[in-house]
Amino acid sequence: MKADGTVSRSAVDRHVTRGEVTGRAAGATPERQLAAFIRKFEPRHQRLIRSVRKALRKRLPGAYELVYDNYNFFVIGYGPTERPSDAILSVAAGAGGVSLCFLRGAELPDPGKVLLGSGRQTRFVRLPSARVLDRPEISRLIEAAVARSRTPLAGGRGRLLIRSVSARQRPRRSRPAPG
Repeated sequence: MKADGTVSRSAVDRHVTRGEVTGRAAGATPERQLAAFIRKFEPRHQRLIRSVRKALRKRLPGAYELVYDNYNFFVIGYGPTERPSDAILSVAAGAGGVSLCFLRGAELPDPGKVLLGSGRQTRFVRLPSARVLDRPEISRLIEAAVARSRTPLAGGRGRLLIRSVSARQRPRRSRPAPG
């Protein structure tokens, strides 16, 4: 980060992971890269990821979207800055489905007991459809997570940043059952 609070183009637009150059340095915009990552999934999961992303962009317009196409999961984190440690929540997708993860979910009030997970910090809800985000108890959890963020979300439009791409990945599509 520069003294004026901006980040150098090389830090934002290029990321090297195991010898692979991604981002604009590889000739792809972040949106195009994101679309390619999503295309790895089954069509129903592709639609779900896109609709959840659209709903979260609408709800959190000033959030940075931090994308990780890692070994185990494809993740889009949402936070007030480009720092992963400031992320508030994320969408995690694998061959088995899509979840909304609350990165400090263990601290959130959950009277309806909808949050899953037993770790010291993170909790999640499974997303069979984007409509789950409209349920009152999920909306309250999102609002509480945003309110508890150490850094408030800024107004305006956030940025899409491709943070990490793993050379090796688990399959993004379910394997057919043996016949």
